Amino acid sequence: MKIMWTDEALARLREIRRYIAQNNPERATLFIQKIIDRTEILINSPQIGRMVPEISRPDIRELIYKNFRIVYRIKNDSIEILTVFEGHMLLNIIEL
Repeated sequence: MKIMWTDEALARLREIRRYIAQNNPERATLFIQKIIDRTEILINSPQIGRMVPEISRPDIRELIYKNFRIVYRIKNDSIEILTVFEGHMLLNIIEL
């Protein structure tokens, strides 16, 4: 399995990094790297995340890292990271 990041997901990572970097640029870079690293588990275990409650589709799942939701889609030969956002928020389906 190969992991691919959508433009939306990458834009969200940049927003998160920019926000954290206001107080601590080094921590911001490390935090984003840890989110990216967290997705690596999907290469061998794509079903590990739970189905996204707002959608209830078996191909769209999410991992949790700290207080962030990493939403992804399982495809035949790849994992597509769709978006990343704070866990207390509901998924905006329009973003997908």
